[in-house]
Formats: sequence, C-alpha cells, structure tokens
Amino acid sequence: MKIGVLLPTFRHGAADAFDFADRAARAQLDGVFAYDHLWPMGSPTRPSLAPFGLLAVVAGRHPQLSVGPLVARVGLVGTRHLVRQFHTLARHAPGRVIAALGTGDKLSAPENEAYDIPVLSADDRRALLTDTARTLSTIVPVWFGAGSEATNRAARDVGATINLWDTSPEKVADMAKHGPVSWAGPPPIDLFATLDALRDAGATWAVLSPQADIEQLRTWRSENESNVR
Repeated sequence: MKIGVLLPTFRHGAADAFDFADRAARAQLDGVFAYDHLWPMGSPTRPSLAPFGLLAVVAGRHPQLSVGPLVARVGLVGTRHLVRQFHTLARHAPGRVIAALGTGDKLSAPENEAYDIPVLSADDRRALLTDTARTLSTIVPVWFGAGSEATNRAARDVGATINLWDTSPEKVADMAKHGPVSWAGPPPIDLFATLDALRDAGATWAVLSPQADIEQLRTWRSENESNVR
C-alpha cells in the first residue's frame, strides 16, 4: 500500500503547501494530492488554492512523488478544459499523475451556485464522470470518489479505482472484492493499526489529510517497505 498526503491548500499563499510537500518527499512518501474546492467546505469567506498549478510546481520540485487532485469535480469547469488540465499536469509529471474524479454532492453545490455554474442532475454528473474517465484512462490512472451504487458501478465499468473517504477497513475489504480501492481521510487516533488494517484489507493507497504527522507516516512507510511496490 502506498502512502500519500493532502496538501494544506486552504491558505492565502502556497508556502505551507510547498513545505508540506518538501517534508513528504524527505519522508519518502509516495504522493501528494490537493483538494479541488473554491473554498473550504462550508466556509465561503476562506481561500482555497487551485490544485493543478500547485501540483505542477510540486511535481517539478519532487520528481519521485505522484500527484493529483482529490478529487477534481466534473462540471465545475468544462470537460475539455478539465481534460487539458490533466494533460498539462502529465507533461510536468509523466507517469506520476492520478486523475481522481468526483461528481460532487449537495455539500459542494453552493460553490457552483455562487458562480452561477449549473448544478447538473446526479445522472448527468455521472455521465460526465464516465466520459471524462474514459478519455483520461488512456494517459493516466483514474480514481472515482466513492458514491452511490450507480457511481461505483460506473467506476468498475471503466476500470477506475474507487476512492473511499474516511471509511472502515471492513468497508475497504468488502469493496476490494470487486476491484481496486484506495482510501483517504483524516488521520485516525490509532494510525499504525488503521494503516495496517487498510493494507491488509487491500487498499492500494492511503491518503491522509493535512493534519497527518509526516514523521509517523515516515515510520510506518519504512517499516512496511516490502508492501509498497
């Protein structure tokens, strides 16, 4: 199981994100990811850095790290523009980009509404997700943010990894019976035990939120070197 972290991007500048990426690289973690929000969920007065430019810079600074948004929401920008963003990022980080995609939900809908971006129906968002994934799967690995049964079936149909947010190792094991699964979420209190359980459940990645202790992740990563590749 590979280990990644989400960068602290709800900031007015990128210094904290770059520092966190530097520490992740020194700790020999496997990748860094970035939220794709116009503001932190539920806090429209706070800032949020756009993910793709930030990840391109990080990819250039740390050629050993995989990079990707977690997750890029379809419908927030045009599909052609979203695909171009991934193509551009892949040129900066060949072989190291993960296209984690999501449909968005009622919690992210206010971001669309604030900028007069239509909030499509769940079926229309899922169709966009599937079309975008099929286009991108020829150049980069694709993840789907876990959702309804219909969304999860669409992920399996296009060969995407399903990314589960802050769910139990038991749920990961159940989903992994049917195809590749990754996990993301805040660091649990029993970090090492949870990472062990996620690994044993079949998670391909564990991606921790910015509250993660990099040194603890370094320790787990080094102790589980044989299970990473």
